[in-house]
Amino acid sequence: MQTTEISARVLDERAFIAKVYWWMAVALCLTAVVSLWTASTPALQQIILGNQIVFFGLMIGELALVFYLSFRVAKMSVQAASIAFLVYSLLNGLTLSIIFLSFTAASIASTFFVTAGTFGFMSAYGYFTKTDLTRIGNILFMALIGLVLATLVNIFWHNSILYWITTYAGILIFVGLTAYDTQKIKRIGQTLDEASDEGKKAAVIGALALYLDFINLFLMMLRLFGRRR
Repeated sequence: MQTTEISARVLDERAFIAKVYWWMAVALCLTAVVSLWTASTPALQQIILGNQIVFFGLMIGELALVFYLSFRVAKMSVQAASIAFLVYSLLNGLTLSIIFLSFTAASIASTFFVTAGTFGFMSAYGYFTKTDLTRIGNILFMALIGLVLATLVNIFWHNSILYWITTYAGILIFVGLTAYDTQKIKRIGQTLDEASDEGKKAAVIGALALYLDFINLFLMMLRLFGRRR
């Protein structure tokens, strides 16, 4: 009887993890398609990238949507949480279209595969390791706050040394967060029924965390491997 319960729990956990990665993959695909479409449509380029008010308005909207989804998900329906996540990935695609105009397609593709390989390895490590990554995750979160502040400062300072410090630090931070978030998601999957509303919403939030890890890791690596047009 106990063995049957354990087997059922493992199956629930695996189903939950599969759902998380499915949502993440859908969001990444939507972001990529929207980015390519925007970059190849002159009218959209002019509206989004040619107008700073629109561009920064979209970025603020993205941040607001992430915070809203993260803090209000418990009171949202599964459908509302899912739509909010997809809308966020769509908005992100609009703003990220700038990379297709700034970097060569070959360097973007090669950086994507390097990022995917790194992300996959660290996510697998986070899933299978027996080491508790909670303490490391807390340190990385504090480091992330410092990274954000340093990046904001450098927008106005334009210091090349700080630029490269934030680049390498960012790569290390998001590599570590990938493992930490994966372990955290796995533990959540062990406590929830993946078919319940709570389980479905948790899968969306888990996908959002990994999606952000992947996107930010990709952008940091693009600083290293990207070739400008």
